[in-house]
Amino acid sequence: MKAIFLLLLFLTSFARADEIGSQYRKQAEAGDARAQYYLADTYFSSGDSKQAALWAEKAAKGGDVDAMGLLSQILFTQGDYAQAKALAQQANIAGSKRGAIMLARILVNTQAGKTDYPQAIRLLQTATEDIDSDSAVDAQLLLGLIYANGGEVAQDDVQAASWFKRSSALSRTGYAEYWAGMLFRQGEKGFITPNKQKALYWLNLSCTEGFDTGCEEFDALSGE
Repeated sequence: MKAIFLLLLFLTSFARADEIGSQYRKQAEAGDARAQYYLADTYFSSGDSKQAALWAEKAAKGGDVDAMGLLSQILFTQGDYAQAKALAQQANIAGSKRGAIMLARILVNTQAGKTDYPQAIRLLQTATEDIDSDSAVDAQLLLGLIYANGGEVAQDDVQAASWFKRSSALSRTGYAEYWAGMLFRQGEKGFITPNKQKALYWLNLSCTEGFDTGCEEFDALSGE
C-alpha cells in the first residue's frame, strides 16, 4: 500500500540503496511516468527525499498528477509551505487524490498560513469515497485527527473514532488509532500539540482493537 502523507512522517527503511524501488526502476529509467512516481514514493518512504524529489519531478514532467502531490509533500516536510500549497492546488485541480489530501493537510496547518478547515474537510470527504484507493486510508485518518485534535473544529472523539475505524478497516485493524496516538505523542508543528493523555487514549484503543504495536507503545508511554 502506498500511504501518502501522515504515515510517511514516521517510516524508516534500512534497505540498501540499490534495492529501493527495484521493481519500478527499469520502467522508470525507460521514461514511464507512473513507474517514476512509484519509485519516487518508495524513496520518500525510505527517507531519501533527494532521490524522491528527483524522480517525482521526472514523473510530474511526464504528466503524472500524483507526482505533483508527492512533490508538494516533500516541500511541506522541508518547510517550503508556499510552494507546497501551490503544487497541491495544481494536483488537486488535475484530479489527484494525493494532491487533494495534501492540500487539506496544508489547510489545517498554521505554519502554512491562514487555515481553512471547512475546505479541508470537504476535500477529505471527497477523497474517502473511493475505498479501493489507498488515498481513502489517509483521508479518513486525517479526518479522524481533525476531530480528535479539536480547536477550530470542536473535538469529537466519537466522530474521530468512526473515521479511524474506517481507515483501519481498509488497512489493518487498530492501525489508524495507533498513528493517531503516535502523532499526539510526538506532535506536528502547526497542527497537533503533543498531548500525553490523548496519545494514551488512542494507543489504548489501538491495543484494544488488537494491534500489538499499539499495546507496546501504550505500555511504554504509560511508564514515562
